Amino acid sequence: MTKEQRLQLLGQGPIPRALYLLSYPAVLGLFSGALYSLVDTFFIGLLGQTAAVGASAVVFPIFIVISALGLGFGIGAASSVSRLLGAQREEDAQRVASTAFYSSLAAGLLLSVFGVIFIDPILIFFGATETILEHARVYGVLIIGGSVFRVLNMCMNNLIRSEGAASYSGRALILGSVLNMLLDPICMFLLGMGIRGAGAATILAQAAATLYLLRFYIKKEGVLTLSPRYFHPTLWIYRELLRIGIPTFIRQSLVSFSIALLNQAARSFGDASIAGVGIVTRLMAMIFMVNFGIGQGLQPLAGYNYGARNYRRVLASLKLAVGAATVYSSFIAVLFFLFAPHLIFVFSRDPEVISVGSRYLRISSLTVWMLGFQIVGSYLFQAIGKGRETAILAVSRQGFFFIPLVFLLPRQFGLNGLFFVQPGADFLATLLTGVLVAAYVIPLKKQLNNTSEDAHE
Repeated sequence: MTKEQRLQLLGQGPIPRALYLLSYPAVLGLFSGALYSLVDTFFIGLLGQTAAVGASAVVFPIFIVISALGLGFGIGAASSVSRLLGAQREEDAQRVASTAFYSSLAAGLLLSVFGVIFIDPILIFFGATETILEHARVYGVLIIGGSVFRVLNMCMNNLIRSEGAASYSGRALILGSVLNMLLDPICMFLLGMGIRGAGAATILAQAAATLYLLRFYIKKEGVLTLSPRYFHPTLWIYRELLRIGIPTFIRQSLVSFSIALLNQAARSFGDASIAGVGIVTRLMAMIFMVNFGIGQGLQPLAGYNYGARNYRRVLASLKLAVGAATVYSSFIAVLFFLFAPHLIFVFSRDPEVISVGSRYLRISSLTVWMLGFQIVGSYLFQAIGKGRETAILAVSRQGFFFIPLVFLLPRQFGLNGLFFVQPGADFLATLLTGVLVAAYVIPLKKQLNNTSEDAHE
């Protein structure tokens, strides 16, 4: 698809086809990312050590923070770029993209250095026990040390998607995931590196994905470039990046923080509880990532048409995206509820881990069907540049609701109380999302209906 065809798809193409073409590469890429995380856990489980599985559960939220930094730059820039392209302001779009890229490069390098220096305090904060810490250190120092690749990947993926080249960004995500899955058994068992091999496989795969994404710009396959001459660190550009980027970073970081709090709360119930909670977290990521992919498909479509003032197309895109995400989430929720013990057994043979994990997975499934609307609704506000609504939704699920519940419920109801923390937060966050979306959509629908009536008169 040429540059012109991509822009025509955003502004004039059939909405189901446009959303499908923009979403499916992101869905495949992000789903494969969640899958390789599960594959990581599977191979680590083959080591036969519950502490090693617990180590992967401790490092997983750190990986989310690393991704959050890149997403903050990438989504902040992508929201602005899509609207600028829709408004025919290509020069400004170039400046925003290049400034976001070089800023994310600097931030990723700093994170890599300081993360390795303070590795032990970080791991303890994220829930490592004395028995888990040694394994987590070996695994985590590689994941954190290679942060710069993940940060750049998240930034470039969103920039490429902002101009409609979703298939290319999706291929980059799939490349990294497939390489990780292939390298895991080679590094861990064939080369005898154990859990260190899982970390090495992840960093090598991320580096390969970075090179593939850079190829898009080197070969000039898109509208945007990442030339240093467009690096323009002005107050206006950083305001554009931060208005959407900071809420995105906060939202993703709060996900990581909430997992850390879960691990800390589970720590008092033993390593098996940390391992069981960690496995469920990885499984739930499969639902989140597909919904994120649908939301990422909506973002350039809604953003471009919002910039072009084609509001009917924005609303139609939102309705279709919410429907698709809700159907998927409901289907997976049923599967998780029915086959919970069998799914946990794949990753651990420890009976206590299976018992804890299957109970937690079934309870979490009760509100999973709500996630599609909740996630896609938040992407709507990112797409149209509504910083206040984006910020509120960014902190609500894991901040306003999760944190109070994680301190309250486990103290009152023990381990079962811990299992109801995330479903409770999801229920409350979905209600809030509904209020904010309705406050935007209902007046806009009335405005469009009145415009139609005036035109007929």
